[in-house]
Amino acid sequence: MLTDAQWALIEPNCLGKLSDPDRSSRNNRLFIKAVLCIACRGSPWRDLPTPFGNWSTTL
Repeated sequence: MLTDAQWALIEPNCLGKLSDPDRSSRNNRLFIKAVLCIACRGSPWRDLPTPFGNWSTTL
């Protein structure tokens, strides 16, 4: 769904990098993949597949 080349273009624009003060994120790539999954399916967050974790804590 998200190739390494695509992620390399997106990653510098994500919050939560080590170089960003006062920001933290456990896994930006997983979050972006979850957003793409929901956008492609057109379904609500509560229908997020289990590999992405609990829908209420993915955000």
